Amino acid sequence: MSNSPSDQDRKTTAPRESATGQDSADGTLEKVVPSLAGPIRTTGFWGAIVLPILYLPVFITGLSTSFGASLFLGLVVLHLLALYVGHAHRRRESDQ
Repeated sequence: MSNSPSDQDRKTTAPRESATGQDSADGTLEKVVPSLAGPIRTTGFWGAIVLPILYLPVFITGLSTSFGASLFLGLVVLHLLALYVGHAHRRRESDQ
């Protein structure tokens, strides 16, 4: 059979190993600025929630000008940065 228990174990542990590797990469902020890591992650988390509201005025005024398009692109980049920084908010506390 192709689905032996050892194959199934490998399939279930592979995502867990990559998640552990990702968690260790998230510790970079804690190593660089340990006293500010919590507030930075909190700001990133809530920023990622609130930033899409700022898309509405940009869409209403339109993206036809270079300023509007640049503003929209800047908001998207800022939103992606906030998602990256804030994705581990409260994750560390729940793991302990």
